[in-house]
Order: sequence, then C-alpha cells, then structure tokens
Amino acid sequence: MGRPGACGTRHRGRTARPRRRARRGRRGGARGRPARRPRHDLPRGLRRGRRRGVGCRSGCRRGRRARTAAPARRLVSAPVAWAEARALARSAAPPPRAERVPLASALGRVLADPLVTAIPLPHFASAAMDGWAVRGAGPWRLGEDAAVEGGGPGHAPVLAAGEAVEIVTGAPVPDGAEAVLRAEAGSVADGVLQSVGETGRHDVEGRRHIRPAGAEAAPGDRLLEAGAVLTPPRIALAAATGADALAVRRRVRVALVLTGDEVVEAGVPGPGQVRDSFRVAIPAVLRALGGDVVAVHRVGDDEDATRVALSAGGIDLVLTTGGTGRSSADHVRAALAAAGAALLVPGMAIRPGGPTLLARMPDRLVLGLPGNPLAALLGLVALGAPLLSAWTGVDASTRTVVAANTLPGRARSTGLVPATLAGAEATPVAHLGSGMLRGLAAADVVLVVPPAGVAAGEPVEALALPWTG
Repeated sequence: MGRPGACGTRHRGRTARPRRRARRGRRGGARGRPARRPRHDLPRGLRRGRRRGVGCRSGCRRGRRARTAAPARRLVSAPVAWAEARALARSAAPPPRAERVPLASALGRVLADPLVTAIPLPHFASAAMDGWAVRGAGPWRLGEDAAVEGGGPGHAPVLAAGEAVEIVTGAPVPDGAEAVLRAEAGSVADGVLQSVGETGRHDVEGRRHIRPAGAEAAPGDRLLEAGAVLTPPRIALAAATGADALAVRRRVRVALVLTGDEVVEAGVPGPGQVRDSFRVAIPAVLRALGGDVVAVHRVGDDEDATRVALSAGGIDLVLTTGGTGRSSADHVRAALAAAGAALLVPGMAIRPGGPTLLARMPDRLVLGLPGNPLAALLGLVALGAPLLSAWTGVDASTRTVVAANTLPGRARSTGLVPATLAGAEATPVAHLGSGMLRGLAAADVVLVVPPAGVAAGEPVEALALPWTG
C-alpha cells in the first residue's frame, strides 16, 4: 500500500513524488526550456488561484475533482469599442411588434404600416372662399336656394347657366358651378349678382376658388410610410382619410431596478447618502426613446434581491442603475451570471459610462447602467438609444457638428462630452464629473470624441439628447 496523497487517499503501487524545483534561467523558465506561458489573461484579482491543502499531486480522480474550482460567478470581459457596442445593441433588439391604437392615443407613436387612403382627398369639390358659386359669364340670377353652407353634396343645388348661389368656404359646390366669385368682388341688387372690378373678372374667367375632389390625393395613394412618427398634422391627415385607429409599433415595457443602500428617495440626503435622481429622470428619457416604465423595484446592495428583481414578469427590458462595477458592493453581474444571462456588451470603451452593459436573459434583455448620474444617463443615450431605436423605430441617428475647441482624446476610449450648440459649432460645457448633472442639464448634444481627439474647427459626431426633441 502506497503513501497517502495530498487528498488523503492511499494509492496502490505508487507514492506521491516530490516535485523537483527546476533551476531558473534568465527568462524565468527552467534552464534549457522556454519560459512558461501564462495560464490565462484575466487580471490578477479575478484569477482562480490554487486551493491550498486540497487536491492530490498524484493525479487521482479525487484529486482532480478537488483541484477544479467553481467557475467565476461574475460576468467580466473586456469593454467593447464604441461603434461595435452600438451595432451589437441594434442587432439585439427583437423584431418589432404592432398594435392598433385610436387616433387620440397615437401622438408620438411610430407607424407599423403605411397610411393608404381609400377615398380621394378632398372627397368632394368644395369652395375655397366665401362668396357665390356661379355658372356662365354673368350677370347671374340668384337661385331660390339662398346659400350653400355645407352638409354634404346632396344638399347642393344644380346650377343652370346664368345662375348663382351663395356659398361658404369648405361647402360642396353645386353641380354645374364653374367658379366661386369671392364676396368682396361681387354685388347684389334686385336678386341679380354682378362681378366687381378686375378681381371679380379674374375669379370668373380663371374659374377660381373651387377645390376639385382628389386634388390632394387619389384613392390608393400612400400618404405616410411605415416608420413615420405620428405628429398632430399626420394624425389629422389619417382622420381625413376616414381612419379611426392606426397600427403602430408596440412600445417596450421596462422594469426599472434601482440599486444601492445609500440612496434616499425624498428630502435632503445625509452624510454618506445620495438623493435618487434616476426614478424621476430615467422614465422620461425612456418615454422619448419608445419605452414605458411599468414597474419600479428598489433593492439594496444584495445579490439575491437583485436576482429576484431581474426576473420579475410582464416586461421586455430590465434597466438597472448602479451595481455594474466590480466591487464587493456591485451585484448586477453576479445576479446575471446566476440567472444564466449572456453578456452581449460586457462594458463599453467610453468615458464616462464604461460599466454600461447589455445582457440577454431567456425572455428579456437587461441594460445595466452605472451608478453615477452623468455616467448613467450618457450610458443610456449611448447604448439604450440604438437598442430602443431598432426595437420601436424611434429615431436615434447622430449628426455632425464642428468642434469650437480642441477636444483631447483618451487612449483606447471614446469620450462622451456634453456640449452646447451655436449654429453648427459645439462648445463643451463645464461640470463634467461622472457624478455631476449640472453640465448635462445645460447641454444641447453629446460629442463623440474618438481616442485620437478632435482639433478645433474639425467635424465631430454628436448624439441628440432625447429630451431636447
């Protein structure tokens, strides 16, 4: 019977061999051999070290099992470059879904289908001025129907040559009418209408002030394309076609998970506390991007509570604030790992907002924002805007402006710099610490500064702020 190994098991016919200490060469390997390659590329603090006193050097199964450490519970990986991270966010969005809403609820929604009119616009010939509908050169006898005031084509008389009838703007013109003589260009005496001056003559000879049916659109015309954002004029146009409801893209249902033991929801925070600014700001930003917050969960710095909040039902997207770092008080990544989530964007190579992440759970996406206010809102604009744009159709395109000052770059990171605009010229604001909001409150756009920087007078990409319209 052999000697017991390090695992406590006696191994038949063999003894645990003492390891020979190799003499080190100049390059750190055993003399005559190349230097040993590192086992992994993880930072030192995240490596799974050898569990001392456990395992067997002899190589037995029990020893191998003992030496196998549990996998790391935190989802950690290298940050993703600016353009790649935004492209990953766009590709992560599920296919858009549609719903029908009444016109009164359609403002700001995105059309899912084209708007096609089934009727001509206008659908009957109407008067463009107050005055008289006339037929022939004049003078004209006023008909027995004293006036046409609307109510549909069936209410309009039929004019014979030399006859006229009073009419108001928008009313259907009588059959046979050739022009509308405006009120200030005609006079009536003893039931006879005469045109007055050059204006009257031009009205009649030019056959003016009649809006023919179909002048704006013919049946089957496509008036709005899918993807159009519904504004008040566009909703009015839909109503003119006879529509009562429209098919629009369904908005994203969002659960907001606010983390942190130090956060207070009301009043002046005490020492070591911070006032919650996310609960009032983030839902408004999400509304502008096409999302609706349908649930809010407040959790402390606790992994189990965070994991439960991430799994709440009835939503499409979870948005978390805080807890995306790597400290002992940050639990979002551990909760995601425990839930079996896949990291799509583990972090972004941006400053501020680098810990912003995007993950996929089986039935939802998770957008994790940092805990500092400026970093969180810029992370939402940087990664959340392209995600929700692809999901709902709300525009999140960028524009090009001119840098008023030199914008220094940062090695291996894209800088996000809030700025004001004067014409097309952008000037960075003050107060740009990741925990500050004063600068962003004064900004018109966010400049996207590449690692190489931007010289004064050169073009620079700019993100629109959702709350500026």
